[in-house]
Amino acid sequence: MPSSPPSHDVARDLLRIGAVELRPSDPFTWASGLRSPIYCDNRLTLSEPAVRRRLTDGFAALVEAHDLAPDVVAGTATAGIPHAAWLADRLGLPMVYVRASAKGHGRGNQIEGRLPEDARVVLIEDLVSTGGSSLAAVAALRAAGAEVVATLAVFSYAFDRAADAFRAAGVPLYTLTDYPALLGAATEAGAVTEADLATLRAWREDPQAWSERMRGGSGR
Repeated sequence: MPSSPPSHDVARDLLRIGAVELRPSDPFTWASGLRSPIYCDNRLTLSEPAVRRRLTDGFAALVEAHDLAPDVVAGTATAGIPHAAWLADRLGLPMVYVRASAKGHGRGNQIEGRLPEDARVVLIEDLVSTGGSSLAAVAALRAAGAEVVATLAVFSYAFDRAADAFRAAGVPLYTLTDYPALLGAATEAGAVTEADLATLRAWREDPQAWSERMRGGSGR
C-alpha cells in the first residue's frame, strides 16, 4: 500500500487547483455569517484525477498506519461521499453514507446503504472546522450499532475546539493536511506576504473576534 503523501504536498495540491483560496484583505463570508480570509472547496478535487488518486492513496495509508481495520467505509453527505466511495473501492469494502438528518419520506433513512450491526466503520469527511457535522454523523452511526474507529478528512482548520470535541467523543481524527501545512505551502509558493501570514494566523487564533473586527472595518 502506498505511503501517505506529506501534508505539505496535499496542501500544495489544494492551492494549485483552487480548492483553497486565501484572501486576507478581501475576506469571504461563510454560510454561518463568519468572515474568513480562507475558503475551502474540496469538491474541486473531484475534477482532478491525479489529485483525487493521491487523496485516496493517503486515506488508504492512514487506514493502514493506524491499524483501523474497518468493515465499512462511511461518507458524510455530500462532500465526503465521493472520497468514501473511492476509498471503499480501493480497500474492497462496503460503503454507506450519512445524511445530516433522516429523510422525511420513504424509509426515513439517515444512513444509506447496508450497515451491519457491530461493524467497524471509518468515517470520511472532506473538511473539518468545528467538528460538529462530523460528530453528528458519528452519533448516527453509533445509534445504528456501529463502532466508529476514526474520522479521516482531507483538510482541517486545526482548531483547538475541534480537537477537544473529537477527544470528548472518543473518536480519533486523522487528516491528510491542515491549516498550518497550508500556510507553509502558500509561503513556499509566494502566494502570501508576511502581513498576510500575520492576518491568517490571527484569524485562526480567534475567528469570531477577527470576523467582528473585519465587519467593523478595523481589521483592514
